[in-house]
Amino acid sequence: MRTTIDSAGRLVIPKLIRGEAGLSPGMQLEIRVTNGKIEIEPAPLKVRIQSVDGLTVAEPEEPAEPLTSEIVNQVLETLRGSRSTQ
Repeated sequence: MRTTIDSAGRLVIPKLIRGEAGLSPGMQLEIRVTNGKIEIEPAPLKVRIQSVDGLTVAEPEEPAEPLTSEIVNQVLETLRGSRSTQ
């Protein structure tokens, strides 16, 4: 797909690509240049590590959407797919 950068330097990421990447309005993103290519990905969620009832857990520092079984299954499928191509 092709897109353009407007005069203010903004880039529109097409809806199909946003959907496949799991990007949503207001989401914070990390952006960097690596080997001459621009890479954009969701910013990692900041967490604090604590002990709860003897277990070490990571709790988000900011409000976060709860994980659903659908999200977990999507991540597992992605990981399994990337392993089979290595």
